[in-house]
Amino acid sequence: MTIEDIKKMTKEILTPVEVAQILQCDAELIRFQARKDISSLGFPVSVMGSRIKIPRRAFIKWIEGDH
Repeated sequence: MTIEDIKKMTKEILTPVEVAQILQCDAELIRFQARKDISSLGFPVSVMGSRIKIPRRAFIKWIEGDH
């Protein structure tokens, strides 16, 4: 998956798996860091119980340096 693939998506929320593919890391690392210190990720994240939700448009802005 590429950032261009994410831009073409119609859904508004990304999963840690999708974001991890862009960042080339393990999705579990994103989940762990979101629970430990949400602000350290740098991009907007919502933690809802055991679920991690990442707003697609905000992530695109972050990855492109427009934050």
